[in-house]
Amino acid sequence: MSQQQPDEKSVVVVGPDGRPIGTVEVTADGATGREDDPSRLIEQPAKVMRIGSMIKQLLEEVRAAPLDEAGRQRLVEIHRRSVDELEDGLSPELRDELERISVRFTEGTTPSEAELRIAQAQLVGWLEGLFHGIQAALVAQQMAARMQLEQMRNMPALPPGAHPEPGKTTSTGQYL
Repeated sequence: MSQQQPDEKSVVVVGPDGRPIGTVEVTADGATGREDDPSRLIEQPAKVMRIGSMIKQLLEEVRAAPLDEAGRQRLVEIHRRSVDELEDGLSPELRDELERISVRFTEGTTPSEAELRIAQAQLVGWLEGLFHGIQAALVAQQMAARMQLEQMRNMPALPPGAHPEPGKTTSTGQYL
C-alpha cells in the first residue's frame, strides 16, 4: 500500500448501486496522478462513442438474422473498418491494446457466423470496459473538483491581518 503525501486525498468511486468500486488518489491541484487515466487516452471521444454505439447496434441486428456467405464477408469488412476507425480516435496505448484483443480475419476466407459474433461481442465488451473506465475517471475528477471547491471555501479570502477587526488598530509602518 502506498503512503499518501500530505497534499493528497483519497476519493472513493461509487457505482450506480451505491457500492464503492475503487479509490483514486487525488492531489491538491485536482490531478489523479494516474498515467493510465482513461480520460487522457481518448483523443476523439465523440468518434469513439459513435463507433461504439454503431458496433453495439450492429451486434444486436446480427444476432437476430442468419448470415449467408455474402453477409459474413460484409460483416468482416465492417468489423475491420470499425477497428481501424476506432484506432484513429485512441491514444497509442489503447491502439496497442485494441490491436492485441481484436480479431483480424484472414483475407480470402469466410468466417463462420459464430466467429463473427464472437469477434463483434469481444469488441463491444472492450468498448464497454473503456466507457466504464472513462465514467469512473470522470466521477473521480468531479469529486476532486468538488474537494478543491470545498478547500477554497474553507480558506480565508485575505491573509490574516489584512482586515483589522473593528475597534482594533494595527501598525502599518512608520510615516513622516
